[in-house]
Amino acid sequence: MQHNLDRRTAPAALREHRQSACFYDQMKLPLYFLLLLPLVLAGNNLSAAPKNDSWQSLKKPVNVSFASSDVRYAQGQVPEVVLQNSWQTTAWRGEKVHTQFLIWTSREIPQLRVSLSDLKGSKGNRIASTNIQAGFVRYVITDEFGQGCGHRKPADFDSSMVADPIDTATVTAVTANTVQPVWLRVEVPRQTPAGKYKGVVTVHATKPYTLQVTVTVQERELPAPDKWAFDLDLWQHPAAVARVHAVPRWSQEHYAAMRPYYTMLAAAGQKTITASIIDEPWNHQTYDDFPGLVNWIKRKDGTWAYDYSRFDEYVSFVMSCGIKARINCYTMVPWKMSFSYLDESTGKTTAFAGKAGTPEYNIFWGAFLRDFARHLKEKGWFGITSIAMDERPLADMQAVISLLKETEPDWRIALAGVYHPEIEQDIFDYSIASKWKFGEEVLERRKASGKPSTFYTSCEEAHPNGFTFSPPAEHTWIGWYAAAQGFTGYLRWAYNSWVENPLQDSRFRTWPAGDTYQVYPGPLTSIRFEKLVVGIQDYEKIRLLREEFTRTGNRTKLQELDRILTAFEVKELDKTPAATTVGKAKAQLNKL
Repeated sequence: MQHNLDRRTAPAALREHRQSACFYDQMKLPLYFLLLLPLVLAGNNLSAAPKNDSWQSLKKPVNVSFASSDVRYAQGQVPEVVLQNSWQTTAWRGEKVHTQFLIWTSREIPQLRVSLSDLKGSKGNRIASTNIQAGFVRYVITDEFGQGCGHRKPADFDSSMVADPIDTATVTAVTANTVQPVWLRVEVPRQTPAGKYKGVVTVHATKPYTLQVTVTVQERELPAPDKWAFDLDLWQHPAAVARVHAVPRWSQEHYAAMRPYYTMLAAAGQKTITASIIDEPWNHQTYDDFPGLVNWIKRKDGTWAYDYSRFDEYVSFVMSCGIKARINCYTMVPWKMSFSYLDESTGKTTAFAGKAGTPEYNIFWGAFLRDFARHLKEKGWFGITSIAMDERPLADMQAVISLLKETEPDWRIALAGVYHPEIEQDIFDYSIASKWKFGEEVLERRKASGKPSTFYTSCEEAHPNGFTFSPPAEHTWIGWYAAAQGFTGYLRWAYNSWVENPLQDSRFRTWPAGDTYQVYPGPLTSIRFEKLVVGIQDYEKIRLLREEFTRTGNRTKLQELDRILTAFEVKELDKTPAATTVGKAKAQLNKL
């Protein structure tokens, strides 16, 4: 494996970032994000793109074309696409639809810009250009799945540059013999009348290139994300935001920096607030610390006091961003059974270590649980709060469940982990790994009781997943799989647990690249995140159609809907790419 990377892109990238400096000023990102790219690559095992002589044989120096949104196009290779200057798609009112187009060039383009027109209907209606966004797709270092979970060294994995972040800069420079993908998103307003809407995308690349866009809007309407039934739970990491924006943790600047990330997550239909009630629930598994939101204080007389001010402040803030359905509090059974607190008699922070189910553990946690329940009831939050655990052994879960019932019978419990039928009825919010299933009767009973019953992916699954090297359609496939198997949604452990330099290198010391985050500092969305939202929208469309066909007694269409969904089994991904299965299913769904 060669230590080989074409560094010619770095000067152009820096020129481009200077041109969009106002964007980075707004982000308040440290300057090293803009300057480290040539440095972070040194000494890493990056495999260069294969030598490609076709740049010199291009008939035209600059080429522009629509291309599949399910492909991550290599930056240094002439893309193998059929030239297309038009894109046609179908959408419901309220839906976001996506594609990408490519600019590949054998000569430098000092300033690449994109301008967008309104999409106009035949009767004078229009979708305003403000509902259309075009973003330059950027490249980060990725690696490969390998054995999945476990500590890893960069030298042991084949690494490459991969397309994933979607930039909001208005202008960029493109070096010779490179590809610049552009992500195009059209959001159809809910009040848009049905019909065909046409417009143009103009690519300014030394001269203008025109691309035609046609969106056929159907009569059906997708509700607003806060009305979606899909249970999306991507765990938030507030401390990571403080680091990348270089602001003091829990300051006003920190909350201001967090707001656009949480608002973007709410717009994807996020239901749950991730709240840590102890320090380091996951034993420092992330690059950044994971501080607790509750201060535990042991008074000199041996009694306990709990300061919930930061918990209240943070939860209220996240709710103000639009995420307010549930609060999952981690955790009574952390990955390291150690719980820090302030001991007033010594004035020092110390720790209690105890095994779940022991008398000492029950005393320590029992006092907190009773007081925490009282506080949550005063805030009006008890009914939406769960004490949450992550991949904990059955015996520990049984001990915790027993204690929770003893302190407050109405406590809700959440678990992401192995499917344990012995405790299933005690778990309100249950997310099981993709290799597990609840069973039809159990799932129907849970859904009838309003219990979130989801699945999750982690470093264990090669497919489906949302690593930076994963096929983009796998994230869309996730929504379809949830619909096919009757799950109520999807959980992933990390929305924004960023690595050291997430805009340059998505690799991490422990898991496949990109496992620790789905969006980028900025905030910048990603191909992965956009594709996940596409799958959630499809889930909602399937749900609404099923409800309609059931209500109207249309058994023929119900059977057709069920037939479409039979293709979505995890084992099928070993034989058929997600893009093929999803593409076929979406076409069939549109006919329904």
